[in-house]
Amino acid sequence: MKLLINLIRNLLGGIIAAIDFVTRGSKLKRNAEVQQQVEREVEKLSLYQFFACPFCIKTRRAMYKMNLPIVKRNASQGSPFREELLQGGGKIQTPCLRIEKEGGVEWLYDSSEIISYLKNRFA
Repeated sequence: MKLLINLIRNLLGGIIAAIDFVTRGSKLKRNAEVQQQVEREVEKLSLYQFFACPFCIKTRRAMYKMNLPIVKRNASQGSPFREELLQGGGKIQTPCLRIEKEGGVEWLYDSSEIISYLKNRFA
């Protein structure tokens, strides 16, 4: 039964990811100097995610539209990033944005909160 549920979840997630890819639209345009500054700033960010997770897709879509090339780390079973997420953030839940700050690291869970943070910081 669990195998069937995982199969259905992955199938639906794949369909949602394909629809997202086809319908995502265009990226935010910035002048070269501003975009370079944004790219330097996002080096301190990374998104822990599952490819077929609808909330991760929502977050990746927002990142794409804001033209934020944030490193994506797959937290699937067997991935070394899964253990990083558990050790650093305290739980295996995606999406999770890892934010390096002076004096430490913040782990931000929940797609809506991540998108709000990114809009406030970069849009």
